[in-house]
Amino acid sequence: MRLGDLEHSALARLAGSKGLRYRVGPFVVHLRSDVRQFLEVLSRFYAPVEMLDTDQPAHYHLSIDRVRGVRRWLRPQVQFTVDGVQPFERYPLDHAFPMYEWGLNWCIGTTAHQNLMLHSAVVEKCGRGVILPALPGSGKTTLCAGLVARGWRLLSDEFCVIRHSDGLMLPLPRAAPLKNTSIDLIGKFAPEMALGPHYEKTRKGTVAHLVPPAESLQRQLEPVHPRWIIFPSYRPGGQTMLKGQHRAEALAKLVNNSFNYPVTQQAGFLSLTRLVRSVDTYDLPNGDLEAAVSAIERLLQDDLV
Repeated sequence: MRLGDLEHSALARLAGSKGLRYRVGPFVVHLRSDVRQFLEVLSRFYAPVEMLDTDQPAHYHLSIDRVRGVRRWLRPQVQFTVDGVQPFERYPLDHAFPMYEWGLNWCIGTTAHQNLMLHSAVVEKCGRGVILPALPGSGKTTLCAGLVARGWRLLSDEFCVIRHSDGLMLPLPRAAPLKNTSIDLIGKFAPEMALGPHYEKTRKGTVAHLVPPAESLQRQLEPVHPRWIIFPSYRPGGQTMLKGQHRAEALAKLVNNSFNYPVTQQAGFLSLTRLVRSVDTYDLPNGDLEAAVSAIERLLQDDLV
């Protein structure tokens, strides 16, 4: 049974009792919640995801629950809990979904050290994987969404998960949070793309999440060979130009852009050096989404010839 097959009432009953178990890329999540409106949004975003048996071991035991007491009625709030610990401040009730997304990101980014993890968007087309590492504000998620709109498979907008044993990238398809002006930009660039509710006054401004394409979720257990590492940097009105980058410079940037490189020690070093040796590396300064997407599409077409 898939998450989207459950009626909202049945979903709420199960989430409030035994909980929901489902796969998020290489991880299994066990989620409990008494927030019905959050569960309805979750079901919309992850409808194709298969439910797992209740005895399936989980990497993360999470709950999104309404705060008791006066905050249940006056400016209602929700609390994120993982393995009995509440690591964050409470959020407004209507921000339960972004709280879940950011909370799960935090769990993965701080604990999942069995693989090397880079702060990066990752997409794939024709068997070629593109890694898009970037600092906040570089347009990484917007460029990722633009590529997905052009038929690229979404692996992640946040994590490049590299398996130490063979260097393959493990998909982690999730809702991609578009922020502020990027929301309208993607709405105009690809009006057919499904976006979720607009959440205003979050810690990152106004946020609306891109619904992951069904195919990306259905293929979340299919790893990908990396082919290119492209460092995007968005400057409004700037020139778009794909420029080759020396592998040594790319390696240094990736070390600083990793969630867990110091923790993984020798395994991380070997995985990262193997990655950089196996791909072509580029910088992509850009001032226009269409031009940036087209530059990467041309790179793919040239490689397929």
